[in-house]
Amino acid sequence: MIHLRKSSDRGRGDHGWLNSYHTFSFANYHDPDHMGFRALRVMNEDRVASGQGFGTHAHHDMEIVSYVLDGALEHKDSMGNGEILKAGEFQRISAGSGITHSEFNPSTDQPAHFYQIWLLPAVKGLEPSYEQKSFDSGLRRNRLQLVASPDAAEGSLTIQQDVRIYLADVQANKDVLFELPEQRYTWIQVLRGSVQVNSVRLEAGDGVAASDEHKLQIVGDADSEIMLFDLA
Repeated sequence: MIHLRKSSDRGRGDHGWLNSYHTFSFANYHDPDHMGFRALRVMNEDRVASGQGFGTHAHHDMEIVSYVLDGALEHKDSMGNGEILKAGEFQRISAGSGITHSEFNPSTDQPAHFYQIWLLPAVKGLEPSYEQKSFDSGLRRNRLQLVASPDAAEGSLTIQQDVRIYLADVQANKDVLFELPEQRYTWIQVLRGSVQVNSVRLEAGDGVAASDEHKLQIVGDADSEIMLFDLA
């Protein structure tokens, strides 16, 4: 079964300095039919104006994964981390027992475009931690590249949940195959371009939830970038 979540059906928050699209219920956007998918709780596509950002705020008991598509974000947190997250880089925050942090666009003239993803942790109250990594984009051309997992496999980010996150750059008329293990679920989010997933067409910003499918064939309609979640 494949359920399509169209980009145009997402919630939206336009705050002037922040333009955000919410795949699942978030902040003032509430849709009881879209409260998350398995452990995947938040999928926000954000664009932050130059010189603007999220002031210091708190989180607890959440795995927060951010991926910058364009521009940069300056990160500071109560654990003492202070980093610039550049285009193509990932950040993982395990909020655990509680952290505060801020994220700002340090550019004077370019917006920052990124995805912010929240996952429910397997265990609450863990010691907070932070991780930031880039991955060789050449290793995901027309193939899945593991970028986050519970066991740091293949040099991926470590997340405190039975979830594996992959990226793939799918060229036009090329395909990527993903076999669904028994009792597993998949979410695919199109970050750029357009693809077909088992003949269901997706544009940038679209997502699909898949269950009870033996194989997913992801075919590029145009040069595209997708993020795939393998979920318990």
